[in-house]
Amino acid sequence: MSDAGDPAGADTPTDQRDQPVPEAPASAARLFGAAIDDAARYVALLAGEGVVRGLIGPREVPRLWERHVLNSVALAEAVPAGARVVDVGSGAGLPGIPLGLARPDVTLTLVEPMARRVEFLQEVVAELGAPWRVIRGRAEERSVVRAVGQVDVVTARAVAPLPRLVGWCRGLLAPGAQLIALVGAKAAAEVPDLVPELEAAGMRDVHTRAVGVELGAAATTVVVMTRGGSARSVPTSG
Repeated sequence: MSDAGDPAGADTPTDQRDQPVPEAPASAARLFGAAIDDAARYVALLAGEGVVRGLIGPREVPRLWERHVLNSVALAEAVPAGARVVDVGSGAGLPGIPLGLARPDVTLTLVEPMARRVEFLQEVVAELGAPWRVIRGRAEERSVVRAVGQVDVVTARAVAPLPRLVGWCRGLLAPGAQLIALVGAKAAAEVPDLVPELEAAGMRDVHTRAVGVELGAAATTVVVMTRGGSARSVPTSG
């Protein structure tokens, strides 16, 4: 994920760093269930160290839940049950960490090339006592493909244009695996024009899907596509 909001870092004014952590909206408890306390701890880490280290813009703090965490967890409804998931370009952990918290049935790996982001992800995983792996590198690197292996689902948020993203993730996608990308309205509108190029790259069933429609402003759109070939049998989620 690209850095959320405006840049932050060592020069961030103290009054912006010390903003109060936003409280979880009522919808968060329903989405995260037993993991709601861990989700709140994650939001607190984003609002604190995430801002200090420049992973989250300070102006994003008041809307961390709606714009980032709930927006990310909305894609959980598109992920099959028991899937092996890799979140590429994970950045501050969006959408991977909200997905992993809401869906403990998935096996999650977070892939991120930048050292400062990897360090933050490792600290979050340790703080939450989560079983997720964090791997430093780019999705297209052979070392990353060897370490991760082929998965059932690749997730991404604000990483790259879809054709480029497909090229980067090809080695991670097993035949029948899905790429699920969180996109904005402009990118979603461009999908029909990209279908021939994406199909030429070996993808099929390319379509957009509205997720989290009950979340109001936190609802979003994902682009879902499947790599051609024989699929591993993965049960669909309820």
